[in-house]
Amino acid sequence: MGDKETFPNFMYNVLSTSRFFTRNIKENHEEATTSYDYDYGAPCYKTDVKQIAAQLLPPLYSLVFIFGLVGNLLVVLILINCKKLKSMTDIYLLNLAISDLLFLFTLPWWAHHAANEWVLGNAMCKLFTGLYHIGYFGGIFFIILLTMDRYLAIVHAVFALKARTVTFGVVTSVLTWVVAVLASLPGIVFTRSQKEVSDYTCGPYFPPKWKSFQTIMRNILGLVLPLLVMVICYSGILKTLLRCRNEKKKHKAVRLIFAIMIVYFLFWAPYNIILLLSTFQEFFNLSNCESASQLDQAMQVTETLGMTHCCINPVIYAFVGEKFRRYLSVFFRKHIAKRLCKHCPVFYRETADRASSTYTPSTGEQEVSAGL
Repeated sequence: MGDKETFPNFMYNVLSTSRFFTRNIKENHEEATTSYDYDYGAPCYKTDVKQIAAQLLPPLYSLVFIFGLVGNLLVVLILINCKKLKSMTDIYLLNLAISDLLFLFTLPWWAHHAANEWVLGNAMCKLFTGLYHIGYFGGIFFIILLTMDRYLAIVHAVFALKARTVTFGVVTSVLTWVVAVLASLPGIVFTRSQKEVSDYTCGPYFPPKWKSFQTIMRNILGLVLPLLVMVICYSGILKTLLRCRNEKKKHKAVRLIFAIMIVYFLFWAPYNIILLLSTFQEFFNLSNCESASQLDQAMQVTETLGMTHCCINPVIYAFVGEKFRRYLSVFFRKHIAKRLCKHCPVFYRETADRASSTYTPSTGEQEVSAGL
């Protein structure tokens, strides 16, 4: 970027931790609708991401919202009605689903804002921004807790018998939500609704030092910390599995949580990396026009990818979690199929058979170690 005094935070809004891509043009207070900047006096033409976002985001976010809402609500219902929240793993999975739901509830408003001005005022701007950040940080924190839970259950099985209780799961979950709220405060405080030329927008306005702090904090909490936990925990788990006689059973117990962690990295790591490169463009020698434009476009792709992650975990449960599929089948037959066809005895018989084979004491013990 060229004139940093004239456009102090112009590119930051494109690559900040906010939710949508219309913000890449709003920090230029003199010409909020321009699609170009100036690099050493020469015009720097860029793709107008506002127009792209207006066409792409509403239908995409609508689909993500529908599938994510249905999937995560099913997870919540199964954990409460079928599994009865009998283990610490169940508590963490429930909170992970709640984190995704908080994130999902913001999507319709960002989709509307992508194509129109912000119409809900400053208070709602901060509220939905807060839900976005709390949902994001809460999600990664509970993925970390699930990874540590698998580590304790497999590597330190004796200690885990005393430590992995429902009470401990509830207490650590409450503390985790407190930490998620604290981590979200900078994004909430420095986000506001403001009139740009003729339209109101909702987005971040970070001072330079806070902008750097927010980016570093997000990369530490959302990239470095989970990567460190994953390396340490799964290294210990792998060593234990290699010595375990019943390796197949132990492998099933850890496969689901491993898949959740890996998918998180695939969806959110690109965004965090681009955010880091954007915030410190001069340090990475990326402040020229061509690099700024490429970062702008990369941000649009990576943030869109990250935003769709909130509907992925139920898909992982369905494909990886064998017991989740069984619970889902029982739930469907018991609460949906029977009501649609009240005079079909096959649903009553099969539901009873499946329920009796699922809710046995031995199966309950296996669920504590294997999760969904």
